Amino acid sequence: MNRTVFQCALWLASAAALNASALQSNKTSGGYLSLTAEAKAATATASVASSVTIRVDRLMEESRRKRVTDKLAYDGYAKFLPELRSLPAIGTIELQGRSVEIRYAREQREAAVRRLVLIADRPLFFLGGNPGKNRAGYELTVVELRLGEDGQVTGTMAGAAKVKTSPDGPVLDDFAEAPVQLTARLPKS
Repeated sequence: MNRTVFQCALWLASAAALNASALQSNKTSGGYLSLTAEAKAATATASVASSVTIRVDRLMEESRRKRVTDKLAYDGYAKFLPELRSLPAIGTIELQGRSVEIRYAREQREAAVRRLVLIADRPLFFLGGNPGKNRAGYELTVVELRLGEDGQVTGTMAGAAKVKTSPDGPVLDDFAEAPVQLTARLPKS
């Protein structure tokens, strides 16, 4: 196992030890969404599991969403980053006591699920087996959640990512070899 993969495995394993209750979720904090999800990642040489806590106080205003997506579409990623970072924080993504601030939160209805895309203003972690891979430009954390009517939550997280434009908003370009898989359950209301 190379050193980078070993460090990532050790880091995620220690995060799991800090939060033994891997599946937890509540909306009692008064915000839009608060949950702790089980996070699993696998590379060619290692497999790790941990917990990630996601807190969304509110969705972003449509005018701000349009402003940053237009900046990405018309001016590119380099101009998108400062525009995104100028927005107010609307939540956090936390792993092992480290956190990043969510600046982009958009929900879309897709059949029987709600799709929630979250973008934080900094990378939370770099997960990958190639120590020579250039980290430049991977300056975001991106989470995509699918919240089912049955309370089941599934999704993916990229701890270090870039984004590019699409008709539905920003699309992920992940640093990792494979995204981190997320699962959780919302409480029954």
